[in-house]
Amino acid sequence: MSIATSPRPIVDHEPDPDVATLSLEEGATTFADLGVSPDLLAVLAKRGFTQPFPIQTLTIPDALAGRDVSGKAQTGSGKTLAFGLPLIERTKTAKPRRPHAIVLVPTRELANQVAEELTPYAAARGLWLCAIYGGASMFRQVQALRQGVDIVIATPGRLNDLLERGEMSVSAVKNVVLDEADQMADMGFLPQVERILGQIEGETQTLLFSATLDGAIRTLVQRYQKDPVRHEVASTQATVDTLEQRFIGVTSDSKVEIASRICSAAKRVIVFVRTTHGADRLAEQLGRTGLRAAAIHGRLSQSKRERTLADFSRGSVPVLVATNVAARGLHVDGIDVVIHYDPPEDHKVYLHRSGRTARAGESGMVVTLVLPIEERDVTGIERAAGIDVGIVSMAADDTRLLDLASWDPPRGLPEVASYSRGRASAAPARNGGGGGRPRRGGYSGGGSSRGGYSRR
Repeated sequence: MSIATSPRPIVDHEPDPDVATLSLEEGATTFADLGVSPDLLAVLAKRGFTQPFPIQTLTIPDALAGRDVSGKAQTGSGKTLAFGLPLIERTKTAKPRRPHAIVLVPTRELANQVAEELTPYAAARGLWLCAIYGGASMFRQVQALRQGVDIVIATPGRLNDLLERGEMSVSAVKNVVLDEADQMADMGFLPQVERILGQIEGETQTLLFSATLDGAIRTLVQRYQKDPVRHEVASTQATVDTLEQRFIGVTSDSKVEIASRICSAAKRVIVFVRTTHGADRLAEQLGRTGLRAAAIHGRLSQSKRERTLADFSRGSVPVLVATNVAARGLHVDGIDVVIHYDPPEDHKVYLHRSGRTARAGESGMVVTLVLPIEERDVTGIERAAGIDVGIVSMAADDTRLLDLASWDPPRGLPEVASYSRGRASAAPARNGGGGGRPRRGGYSGGGSSRGGYSRR
């Protein structure tokens, strides 16, 4: 079993007026240029990663240099490797129950996905990863910690539980990552995050990634980071810039059928609703139209959530009906359409939901279904998000639903009262698109491994 020797530093940035930024088109460097070590370069090449994304180009050199980093970047911009590669470079083998690095994330899905993405790189260094979150066996997580885990990827609540029980200590932590800090703030987790960070003593490197760096997040930066480097991808909506957006006026009678028609013409769709009951009900309604649909929400058991996500990722269930909370941290490649079946609460939720598609520079379609009573609120969300796409009323038999990219929506946001309630005539359309875990170096809520070997 090989053990990593003298690891190297980590960091990430966001832009101040005095700091240079990158756009998505500017990536002209390689991971080797950024200072990534040959063993990790080999893993990157094997996994098909040849050129870093902008947030990685900006942040990896500073992180490797050991600086604190505040990175402003949207979901899907490549943040996991931006902090993960430097984290693995700088982490050494730890003693049982005393990890050297912790990554705090808002949801169990994100904990698992970060662990899975970083597992091959950790294995190259002989490091153990452990994903810790509620809803899974605490006994198995405790067993893994007792065997020895080098990097813990955790939700704040479960990590605090383990700290209070004395099953883990942060006394040896030298590297901290706060991933999707704005989502942790939105979910009310910041007091738990601060409880954890307040127990860490001595010199640490702290990397923080968030879609916003104001308000409560600014307080975290000021309190727990030392002279951080700030970096930001040039566009504050990097993953949304590549979106096609449609706002479709519907009635309560036509809404389900219109959603079904859109889903039937896509390969993989996420449909967002407000409530857990609404998710279950809509999945059942879509199923009755002949679609393979499943719901995911906070009331499902962890095993059921994992099975549902696996089915969705494989494509055996192409339509996932999700609540906002369940979708936080949900990262599945190849989602071509996002439907806001229930309009979001505000523009931040709109952008977060929409970022499930058009990830890492790919294109995607986002559709918002709008009842007459919702038009004013949706128009307000558009204005706040800087969107000027008009609402187009449609009936369920409108052929444009089968190929949303074949027509251009009207631009501009007229007064709410001027929106047409009439049934829109069908416009010519192109043919619609068809298609009607233990791992090496990783742990996901159960056992733990170092490069495929047991520590027994």
